[in-house]
Amino acid sequence: MAKEKKGNKLIFAIILFSILYIVFAFKMLKTELHLSPEWTVDISSVTEVSPGEKLLAYRLGQNIGYFTADGKVASHIPYPVKATISDRRYATFGFDSQSADFFDSTGIQSGTIDEKGFPFFKDDRMFIFLPGGTSFAVLDSSGKTQFKYENYAPITAFDSCETAIVAGYADGTLASLLNDGTVSQKFAPGGSNIEVILGAAISPDGSMIACVCGQDQQRFLVSKKSEGSTNGKITYHEYLPKNFNIQTLVQFSEDGNMVFFNYNGGLGIVDLTKNKSTHVPVEGRIIQIQESSDLLFILSENQEEYTLTGIELLDHPILQFSFKAECAFIRTMDDALFIGRDNKISRLTISRK
Repeated sequence: MAKEKKGNKLIFAIILFSILYIVFAFKMLKTELHLSPEWTVDISSVTEVSPGEKLLAYRLGQNIGYFTADGKVASHIPYPVKATISDRRYATFGFDSQSADFFDSTGIQSGTIDEKGFPFFKDDRMFIFLPGGTSFAVLDSSGKTQFKYENYAPITAFDSCETAIVAGYADGTLASLLNDGTVSQKFAPGGSNIEVILGAAISPDGSMIACVCGQDQQRFLVSKKSEGSTNGKITYHEYLPKNFNIQTLVQFSEDGNMVFFNYNGGLGIVDLTKNKSTHVPVEGRIIQIQESSDLLFILSENQEEYTLTGIELLDHPILQFSFKAECAFIRTMDDALFIGRDNKISRLTISRK
């Protein structure tokens, strides 16, 4: 009888172990990432699109325009000197332009910017960098100046969200402004022998700014607005292993919980909820970062070779391939990854199996 009870216990233990093993093994298994080609179009093959269809902006070399998620090229606009474009509007202009007409995504003129300088459009916002490179103006939807912010040092980094703006300068200072022109943060991070802001970003809610700054002891830091003061409170910083001497990309995640930055040798990812960072080796200079669910797609450039790297957030690279091109871009939307290369745009569908 005792032997029978021991046998039953042993069988039960084996069954329990088997169930737990299967459950934990299933949890540890990761589905594989698949990128399925859907279509490739030439940007010169312009076709008519339905009224109200969502248009996505592209820039490839000296060409800008719009395309749709199902592979129609709505417009192809060559420009000889400079241009700026967002999903809502675009403008072309020269180095000595006294004004610039701007157009909506369907090609209808929306207004004229009467300020001299270089217009810049991001999302739904319009700016112009004024002559001399030290000041900028915020524009309304008609192109009229809402306010100007003037400084004596050249602007070396710039970003905006719906409610605020951040500008970095060659003298190592950062300035964050609200939409009415009120200064929210203004300070010099310091900590390096040569002060300069090489890249800066502002969080989606406008409360935090991040930057790569300095030469000789270059570092990355995140600052949060302090109540009653324009001196930002440093909430995270780290020294970087090798100097960059070029402008570099800094970008907050769409939910504001992470911030990404390009350093000389790779990509830094900071989890702002834990104040911890991870690093992913990336060749060349990162020019774009796009999110898709829990995936991050990174486009880097090394001379005339571009590399697309896909990673799981705060994890290791799970995808990488390179291609030759004179110009390129990437963009994600829902389960789609769009890749532009020279005069072509392709759509890949993202899935896990």
